[in-house]
Amino acid sequence: MHFTSEQRLDDGVLAREFTLGEIPGTLWTTPESAASAPLILIGHNGGLHRREPRLVARARHSAANGYAVAAIDAPGHGDRPRSAADEQTRVELRRAMRAGEPVDELFESFIGPLVEKTVPEWRTTLDALLSLPEIGAPVGYSGWTAVGIRLAAVEPRIAAAGFFAGGYVPRAQREEARQVTIPLLLLLQWDDEGNPRQRALDLFDAFGSKQKTLHANTGGHAGTPWFEVEDGNRFFDRHLR
Repeated sequence: MHFTSEQRLDDGVLAREFTLGEIPGTLWTTPESAASAPLILIGHNGGLHRREPRLVARARHSAANGYAVAAIDAPGHGDRPRSAADEQTRVELRRAMRAGEPVDELFESFIGPLVEKTVPEWRTTLDALLSLPEIGAPVGYSGWTAVGIRLAAVEPRIAAAGFFAGGYVPRAQREEARQVTIPLLLLLQWDDEGNPRQRALDLFDAFGSKQKTLHANTGGHAGTPWFEVEDGNRFFDRHLR
């Protein structure tokens, strides 16, 4: 892991950019906090950048509360190049969703392989992060549901997870959800135009966890209330400290 820059933010959080092979990422910490801070991994999809303002705000809030927080750009996201085929699939997905056409097979062909590529990168990143003296277990995961399900199913160091949406999750991850037994918090926007509500509810029911909580709020995909970030930190406080 090679740190390429660092910036002390006005809330005392230290943001450090890093690279790990081809993987670019950001690590947020509060240097004054106790050694071996528990770690939260933030996953994002939709082609977004790890510097997307809503993601950065979540990361800074958690870091200010004593966590180490890391985000990486998955293949085709943020700083990483997109193939022409991936870009075409994204265009077709957006067009089909606007037109109300079936998108399941398009989604499977795009997100399924992306999960297969991204989860090993997260595990490699986790190895590197946990080698740093200021970071320790346990580890939480927050964000992109499809990747989070696979990661929680195969990575024993993940102790708790917060997922978002869940309407469009590949079939393989819907099956793997039954293997996920760690404490879970699922956030659902009730009027999410891009995630079928019933599928998200069915996914919540499928998780094998005995401790699982569903938070549903009215509004569209980007309308999650800020208090859910605060509730998310309380969730991780219960399971990571």
